[in-house]
Amino acid sequence: MEELIPITMFLGAFAMVFGIRYLSNKEKMAMIERGMDPGMSKSVAAPKPFLSLKFGLLLVGLGIGLIIALFVAKLYQLTEEESVAVYFGFLGIFGGIGLIISYVIEKNWIDKHPE
Repeated sequence: MEELIPITMFLGAFAMVFGIRYLSNKEKMAMIERGMDPGMSKSVAAPKPFLSLKFGLLLVGLGIGLIIALFVAKLYQLTEEESVAVYFGFLGIFGGIGLIISYVIEKNWIDKHPE
């Protein structure tokens, strides 16, 4: 049975690459049918100045959530099942708080600098 693992991984990787190429070709053919230039879709994307801020605040929120979850789990001597729930809960809460803070900062900056 273990001999099938490398074969399955190879077939899965091949199928994924083939599927991506197939769907990309279908997308280009649909663009040509509509009279669009297929090279336009891969043009340089506009810069996203707040992307670093968003990821930074998300990671800070996740880090704070992990630390607080660790302290709560140790302080209340939770069982393993309870600790897992606390960790996931705090990760979601503090990660979400980080994203909300990022949104507020972006919105304030955009309101102050209309273009």
